[in-house]
Amino acid sequence: MGLLPQHGNRLSKFCFVNLLILFISTMSFASVASSVQALDGAVPSSTVALSAEQVEKIKGKKLTAALVWHGSSPWVNAVSSGAKEAFNKLGVEVVAVTDAQLDPAKQVADIENVSALKPDFILSLAIDGVSAKSSYQKLVDQGSKLVLLSNPIPDFVQGKDYVGIVTDDMFGMGKAAADLMAQATKEQGDIAVIYHDASYFITNNRDRAFRQHLSNYPNIRIAAEKGFVNEHETSNIAAAILLQHPNLKAIYVSWDTPAEGVIEALRAQGRRDIKVISHDLGVSNLVDMALNGNMYGVVSDRPFTIGETMAKLAALSILGHQAAPYTLVPYDKVTQPNIKTIWQQAFNQPLPNSLSRALAH
Repeated sequence: MGLLPQHGNRLSKFCFVNLLILFISTMSFASVASSVQALDGAVPSSTVALSAEQVEKIKGKKLTAALVWHGSSPWVNAVSSGAKEAFNKLGVEVVAVTDAQLDPAKQVADIENVSALKPDFILSLAIDGVSAKSSYQKLVDQGSKLVLLSNPIPDFVQGKDYVGIVTDDMFGMGKAAADLMAQATKEQGDIAVIYHDASYFITNNRDRAFRQHLSNYPNIRIAAEKGFVNEHETSNIAAAILLQHPNLKAIYVSWDTPAEGVIEALRAQGRRDIKVISHDLGVSNLVDMALNGNMYGVVSDRPFTIGETMAKLAALSILGHQAAPYTLVPYDKVTQPNIKTIWQQAFNQPLPNSLSRALAH
């Protein structure tokens, strides 16, 4: 999923001192930041549906909704599109869509501004549930039904403070990434893992599931492992790992944008032989995949379906429906042959021109 903003890339700024520091740091595996938990009581998004009678009841209430997002990206836009389409079918007016630009303070301000509109429904991904908790609580106390995307809010009680959480099948996605790794390496050889070394619900669970399922392939060895906090670190990390482990067959990276830096480092060293496995659909990496570059495969969720499901859960809550604690959207394994199909399924829109041209190459 779209997690953090993209940054300018970076090997031109690379210096020997930084490389030496990274080289030394990769000699011992760092501890993995952890925000992991089992998703007890999770159900698939396919179970969330409204009857014709329920749709008519919702339409008659003339309700409103606000979408309070963490940032802006094609992924977020697809979530919004799914939610808007579902709300439109239910006669629910979307009165606000906000973009916090990944700034917790701005998100708090956005929530405060939205509260003045007194929407019946709030769909939101909380950047920092601790700092935003009191603002979300104000919305809930005035009667808004809150549906969360992926990130829980500390001490909020499901069914009382929020309707439910819609999220990726994080464990399934991590498992699928391990299967793609096995496919890319023909189930043998040394690989590197460049993981998200920060407490973040989605990435921590996906990374953990990848490691766990990789144990089913005993001839694949994690030869190097290094965490990152900021996306712009990954090209330097990859370059340092390659100095120490030149015989790598593939590299796993937590999600799409940091994977761009890894591919940049591989290109700079002329290592077209090393494959990359990651998560989420980013145009740059899909173009590389289409052109038979380093990107071998990614695991994608379905952002349009996420938005649809959040809107449906919000509407059902007005009718007294008790949502499951977690509702999971499907995921797809993406390799070169199915790029077009999965893109259209995930985003509900045509391929970008650059990707269409790459596939036609």
